[in-house]
Amino acid sequence: MAASMAAAAVRLRRAILRSPPWQDPSRRPLSTEPPPVQASAVRDAFLSFFRDRHGHRLVPSAPVRPRGDPTLLFVNAGMNQFKPIFLGTVDPRSQMAGFRHVANSQKCVRAGGRHSDLEDVGRDLSHHTFFEMLGNWAFGGEYFKEETCSMAWELLTQVYGIPEDRLWVSYFGGDPKARLDPDLESRDIWLSLGVPTSRVLSFGPQENFWEMGDTGPCGPCTEIHYDLAGGVGAPQLVELWNLVFMQHNRQADGSLQPLPQRHVDTGMGLERLVAVLQGRRSTYDTDLFSPLLNAIHQGCRAPPYLGRVGVADEGRIDMAYRVVADHIRTLSICISDGVSPGMSGAPLVLRQILRRAVRFSTEVLQAPPGFLGSLVPVVVETLGDTYPELQKNAAQIANLVSEDEVAFLASLQRGRRIIDRTLKRLGPSDVFPAEVAWSLSLSGNLGLPLDLVELMLEEKGVKLDTAGLERLIQEEAQHRARQAEPVQEQGLRLDVHALGELQRLGVPLTDDSPKYNYSLQPSGCYEFGTCEAQVLQLYTEDGTAVASVGEGQRCGLLLDRTNFYAEQGGQASDRGYLVRSEQQDVVFPVARARVYGGFILHEAVAPECLRVGDHVQLHVDKAWRLGCMEKHTATHLLNWALRQALGPGTEQQGSHLSPEQLRFDVATQAPLTPEQLRAVEGAVQEAVEQDEAVYVEEVALALTAHVPGLRSLDEVYPDPVRVVSVGVPVAHALDPASKAALQTSVELCCGTHLLRTGAVRDLVIIGERQLAKGTTRLLAITGEQAQQAREVGQSLAQEVEAAAERLNRGSREVVEAQQLSKDVGRLTDTVDTAVMPQWQRRELQATLKALQRRANTAIRKLEMGKAAKKTQELLERHSKGPLIVDRVSTESLSVLVKVVRQLCEQAPSTSVLLLSPQPVGKVLCACQVAQGATPTFTAEAWALAVCSHMGGKAWGSRVVAQGTGSTADLEAALSTARAYALNQL
Repeated sequence: MAASMAAAAVRLRRAILRSPPWQDPSRRPLSTEPPPVQASAVRDAFLSFFRDRHGHRLVPSAPVRPRGDPTLLFVNAGMNQFKPIFLGTVDPRSQMAGFRHVANSQKCVRAGGRHSDLEDVGRDLSHHTFFEMLGNWAFGGEYFKEETCSMAWELLTQVYGIPEDRLWVSYFGGDPKARLDPDLESRDIWLSLGVPTSRVLSFGPQENFWEMGDTGPCGPCTEIHYDLAGGVGAPQLVELWNLVFMQHNRQADGSLQPLPQRHVDTGMGLERLVAVLQGRRSTYDTDLFSPLLNAIHQGCRAPPYLGRVGVADEGRIDMAYRVVADHIRTLSICISDGVSPGMSGAPLVLRQILRRAVRFSTEVLQAPPGFLGSLVPVVVETLGDTYPELQKNAAQIANLVSEDEVAFLASLQRGRRIIDRTLKRLGPSDVFPAEVAWSLSLSGNLGLPLDLVELMLEEKGVKLDTAGLERLIQEEAQHRARQAEPVQEQGLRLDVHALGELQRLGVPLTDDSPKYNYSLQPSGCYEFGTCEAQVLQLYTEDGTAVASVGEGQRCGLLLDRTNFYAEQGGQASDRGYLVRSEQQDVVFPVARARVYGGFILHEAVAPECLRVGDHVQLHVDKAWRLGCMEKHTATHLLNWALRQALGPGTEQQGSHLSPEQLRFDVATQAPLTPEQLRAVEGAVQEAVEQDEAVYVEEVALALTAHVPGLRSLDEVYPDPVRVVSVGVPVAHALDPASKAALQTSVELCCGTHLLRTGAVRDLVIIGERQLAKGTTRLLAITGEQAQQAREVGQSLAQEVEAAAERLNRGSREVVEAQQLSKDVGRLTDTVDTAVMPQWQRRELQATLKALQRRANTAIRKLEMGKAAKKTQELLERHSKGPLIVDRVSTESLSVLVKVVRQLCEQAPSTSVLLLSPQPVGKVLCACQVAQGATPTFTAEAWALAVCSHMGGKAWGSRVVAQGTGSTADLEAALSTARAYALNQL
């Protein structure tokens, strides 16, 4: 019996079974008391339980856009935002460092990447790309297995009133290969809570051992399952809650080591819990989805939703309902959190989701254009009270969805036609060509997601050449790998074990306050002091702690204090060098500094032996640091100027700066106009010219919470936090009554800044591109580089003006007009690639486009005039007859073709072939046969015979042709032309 139950659990725990809501009155209700009817009440009950009964701190959901985690496309679990705690890298001054036990409801997206449910959505009654994860956490061993299991059991049975006999549990049964013993502690805890032995199941690592990734914290988990059958027949189990006990760390070699500190991480899907409490077999039948399904029915020409799946779902109508309802929730959540459909990474996945929704709504549900955007208010109504960013950004979400829907419809229709045309050419047993599918895909031309192409073929009963498609995907991946820069620089790191050992040894955190010890001299120069420090720990390249390093060895240094800025907050790390205090003539180059949980690791090369305990003196690269300071202060000014030009709702999406340039991502409704770009630069220039003081002060984080206009990013800030204010003292800027933060740049920032804005000297935006719809990336430079860019822009503007003047004067000769056209083309290429103000580039590009059109028109007019003159000369030279074969002097093949055409227009019964000698022996050829010529006499064959004689090539049609060749004996070529024509005539 136990074996059959275990098999049923493995088979059924993955999803709620595909069956309609309970209708059998003999089955017992979930609870003797009325359960929470609304999903909002279920969510609130969870949070209140952990806050009020068990003293947990409630933390808000993190955005679905991961912060500083390149391994994730989206936040896909409640634990993502707490990874710094699990890894031991949390900033000890941050609020998160004080977390002991917390709870929340986390927005999660599982689409793309390792954990993706995208292709399963709609096919069954349970999968979603967006869902809410209810969870509670305990960090650093605050509590562990017994408390976790007891609280979970209490909440489910006493608060939610789920009958105990409907609940089953599973635990980790061990893994002999990994030498992991069974988690008998969890088993015994459940037994002590009254769970019968028959409902306590043991599973292996695939089911009950949770891992964050290929490496990192991991541990056994115990899961609570709900029996949908309620004791009637075989158990029908669905996973309800996963309780993870992180006690191991997976190493790069696959081995496991105990974590220095144990943690608890639990997760329970709100949608599934609500389905259980509302007595539904499908999450789509709950009040989280029913408003959307009703709105879809009202807005489309489709029959009502009936919850069918598989072959019972004729025309895949119900599948389309589920896809659209799920995807519009995902789109709304992601866009409200700053992720918009785009061309790479998470934006690309979101674009794929949007296009799947468009296809199902328009082709299956027969929705009118613009329908998806009309569903956004329904999502806001359902989730907006819990996630207010939905309410704030509702209009932007609807606009982005509608715009992309319109843009995709034409591609979808074209893709459908291509598929249909290809299918007509296939035999009954042929597979659909991979190359065609690839050309339709997001990686090809039309932007149809590959899974959508495959689904469209599936509906036609045709299989895709998956082997060929996999080959194309691999080739594309190899191509990208060759061209793309690495996502993260490889380098020395302090892993969780190294950090744990440092904490065990009582090694103090690195005092990096000396990085702010610099001053502005009366001369206008900055003075950066040195820093005296002691070597506390040394590491080899593989992360091994050692007492000394030898000559030529690359190593990591941990010091008691440093004046190096470690990369964070978008600012590049300092570089420089250090020397031993007793031996100043041996320089140890420092390539970068990185921070791990408050410890700053310096990456250096040791030219001689260096030992733990040595005293050293650190020197930052002053030019590098000053470049970073200029760019960082300029970034703040740019952020403020964008708000001035685009409106106070303009939000920064990210930034990165180095001495060379700064990169700034900003949320925009549309691409910035040249006028807006120029206005932004002007606002920055004004602040720079005023040479305002830059005030920096460390204040309590709470003082910054309600300051109108204060700029902060979606980051975890330390407490106290540094405030950077331009032109206004920090105390005044933080006074809400002053509203100073609305009038100048005031931001929370840990970076290093100029002390006065004048040192920026200038700022020029040199690049602009759309990362995704709604997000613009700006590239900017400062100082001398900016001034040089302005000079380049002015010089190019003068060249464009001169070209316009030449065009206005007009050209008498074709050669002159052609040269002008080439000059305009060259200018266009130069303007496209020059380092110059972007607003000016856009203006000059528009001007040059118009000039190129005018230049081409002028060339055509001159060529027509010259051709007419040559035509008259030839007509005068040749008496009327069936054939004209001659030489003529022209500057281009275009003019030669026009002469031939005009001759034949004026003498329709004459066949014409002309040769035009060019420099260095090259010869141009053009011909046209008369209207009444015999069918065997074709222009293409005539030109080919002559050009082949000259060692060249020809092309054309039966009536007209042209070609080229090279010969020193033009008369022989003309004789060949005449002989061929006379033979045909």
